[in-house]
Amino acid sequence: MRAAVLHEYGVPRAGEFEEPVAGPEQAVVEVLAAGVNPVDAAISAGRFYGGRPSLPSVAGREGVATLDGERVYFDAPVPPFGSMAERALIDPRAAYRVPDEVDGGVAVALGISGLAAWLALTWRAQLQAGEHVLVLGASGVVGQIAVQLCKLLGAARVVAAARSQAGLDRCLELGADAAVRLGEPDDLPAALAEAASGRIDVVIDPLWGEPAAAAIDAASFGARVVQVGASASPQATISSAAVRGKMLVIMGHTNFAAPPEVKAEAYRQMAQAAARGELRMEVLRMRPGASSRRALTERSCWCPEPCNSSRMPVLTRSSGARRPRRG
Repeated sequence: MRAAVLHEYGVPRAGEFEEPVAGPEQAVVEVLAAGVNPVDAAISAGRFYGGRPSLPSVAGREGVATLDGERVYFDAPVPPFGSMAERALIDPRAAYRVPDEVDGGVAVALGISGLAAWLALTWRAQLQAGEHVLVLGASGVVGQIAVQLCKLLGAARVVAAARSQAGLDRCLELGADAAVRLGEPDDLPAALAEAASGRIDVVIDPLWGEPAAAAIDAASFGARVVQVGASASPQATISSAAVRGKMLVIMGHTNFAAPPEVKAEAYRQMAQAAARGELRMEVLRMRPGASSRRALTERSCWCPEPCNSSRMPVLTRSSGARRPRRG
């Protein structure tokens, strides 16, 4: 089958790979769309904290496929068969059904990116109705989804912060109440606090570095800061007084640590919201082959502003498909 094959750590190349064969409680599925994420670049480069993939192997952590005549979202395909191929090997019990009304590319965006936003807000921060939320890196895919989810979850005020003005304009269209362009205000903590009407209960942070330090300075007493990425910097200088004096809670988040039932319910609720038109995401559709190499090269780091598109890159193929085979 055709696939994006990793022969050495770096960037996969389009080529042929062996067909997957289903074992007990496994299924071979026809892939319709595969997401291209920063985690894919890190895994391919051999830099992922969870370990290196075997060689050779197929790249890709997530996708949408047909299973028993239905479209499903899957992540964590069975190695060495990743999602960037005509077919993948999965555990069907861990797949989530995709509603008919939801575009396949959007269904992929609701996966790794969507779950990072939803779980950070609910499972980690336990956002309450009426609270004020600051979303850093809001012009990226995770940020745009987080802005919309904040409103769906009942946040009273949502502030989007990013370097891209076009991305901030998009966030305002998606429901953000205010926007702050990072890098412009001389006093960023004051600008963030003012935009939030003097109250920041929850911070979603995929940036770290100086933006996170400013958000911590601006946060209200007892605020929860959820750290989901480090696109601005892997390090941040944080005032001890700001953390202690305001009794802040700074917590990390990774989708990999969420219980399976929590992830499944989160995806179901997001998919239902997308089916109702309450959750939107623009998708950058790319053809398999050379496009997978270009996409992974361009996304070799997580940097939502300015180099990373606000659209979710998705490799898509027509579904001519043979029926999925189950074992």
